[in-house]
Amino acid sequence: MSSLLKVDNEIKTKVDAFRERITAEAEDLVANFFPKKLLELDQFLKDPTINIRELKEIHSEINLTVPDPILLTDIHDGLEVQNAKKRKLEDGAGDDKVGGTKVFVMPGGMMKSNGKLVELIEKVKPEIRTLIEKCNTVKMWVQLLIPRIEDGNNFGVSIQEETVAELRTVEGEAASFLDQISRYYITRAKLVSKIAKYPHVEDYRRTVSEIDEKEYISLKIIVSELRNQYVTLHDMILKNIEKIKRPRSSNSDALY
Repeated sequence: MSSLLKVDNEIKTKVDAFRERITAEAEDLVANFFPKKLLELDQFLKDPTINIRELKEIHSEINLTVPDPILLTDIHDGLEVQNAKKRKLEDGAGDDKVGGTKVFVMPGGMMKSNGKLVELIEKVKPEIRTLIEKCNTVKMWVQLLIPRIEDGNNFGVSIQEETVAELRTVEGEAASFLDQISRYYITRAKLVSKIAKYPHVEDYRRTVSEIDEKEYISLKIIVSELRNQYVTLHDMILKNIEKIKRPRSSNSDALY
């Protein structure tokens, strides 16, 4: 069948070398890297930095003081008040519109992120990236092991396809963890901006603390999920390694 398509021998040699490299790397990942990594993450879950009981310890101080109240005196006569109301209606602003405080510069300089959470995020993000990259390598290996399409005797092929689907799912879930971290920063930034504009509203300040606590809990769950993914993939592939590597049994093997 290969004679139907001419392939340059040099290119074929390089492709075969790539397949061999992927095979060696993927088999080492499943046999050695996955079990080691799951043990590392299990140990990480016992670290004191990710097991804080009192969530108040991870709160970050917001150095935005409440400005002194501005006293307004009623020095306008009736005509000027009417004109002011008219201009307000023409501008489209409602009576219940709160303008807030104009912010030109932060009094204390740049508003810092939550240092404890940033430190923890910087530890978790490389682990997420590693899982995505290693899953991609193992997925490629299994896909290269899938034989050509034939009628019948496809039970082993279905196991390969199921393994590929599981690896793809793990990749997607890990990528969603990175999106979750990005959304945390964006949400927190918007809330801090609200505090700068409305420093007298205590609920905004409390919401920032709630967001920090939620992210801390989420990070611990992410680490736990990463560990569980390594356990699941290692167990699944080892249990089905024979069918993954040899999806179709040969009748000639049974004769000898």
